[in-house]
Amino acid sequence: MTLTLNSTKKLSNGVEIPYVGLGVFLVKDPEECENAVKAAIKNGYRSIDTATRYENESFVGNALQAIDVPREELFITTKVWVSDFGYEETKQALHRSLKEMQLDYLDLYLIHWAAPNYAETWRAMEELYEEGLVRAIGVCNFQIHHLEKLKETAKITPMLNQIETHPLFQQKELREYMEKHGIAHEAWAPLAQGKDNLFENPTLQAIGEKYGKTTAQVMLRWHLQRDTIIIPKSIREHRIIENANLFDFALTEEDMQAIEQLDTGSRIFGDPDDIERLTALQQQ
Repeated sequence: MTLTLNSTKKLSNGVEIPYVGLGVFLVKDPEECENAVKAAIKNGYRSIDTATRYENESFVGNALQAIDVPREELFITTKVWVSDFGYEETKQALHRSLKEMQLDYLDLYLIHWAAPNYAETWRAMEELYEEGLVRAIGVCNFQIHHLEKLKETAKITPMLNQIETHPLFQQKELREYMEKHGIAHEAWAPLAQGKDNLFENPTLQAIGEKYGKTTAQVMLRWHLQRDTIIIPKSIREHRIIENANLFDFALTEEDMQAIEQLDTGSRIFGDPDDIERLTALQQQ
């Protein structure tokens, strides 16, 4: 498959999500956030990923109001935070998010973490989907056992799971499960935020030199060739452009196998099974 910045992946319900989007994780400065969103859209991005927890939905909304792109060409994602879990609470949270972003509907609404009571939250999300307020619904940070547990009560299988994924933590077992059940894979921290000197990794550098690409571009291209949706974060326009400059080269099978060898099997960021942490966050 030949990919471009306009390429999309079809979710299980037929809705199409761009393979490349802009993430605005915890960009709390209004001007920085708005400028990043506007720069991304100016340079061809159509997907923006935010969350209630990021405390910048209103900044994203202001940027969307300032651009001259039809709403139906955009793909906007946000997430319900763990302190809003519950049936009525989730519905109220969605309406707050729509108001913050000055939107009539969302393209994708996600459960942010598998904290206690996610089954009731999912029930509300199914109804929001059926009402047409969201075009697709999914989850973040769900392990196989979370997805299996959700199956016991869910009417709709999550259409997407947004999970920590990068060359150091490749999520092979969970990927196989998701593929089998028609759940799209979206990577957060697709560059591992440069942890463990990943940008200076010799394997990635050697591959990058071969194509005249940065290690970041090599990693992002690797994700795409694994059929993974990516939402790299940046507030700098030149980096936003660079993160989308992925379509004039392709990694060979040998390159892909070399990157596969970098997998440590260990996550760098938050553990989805740390129930004590998630419960404490719910009570904040």
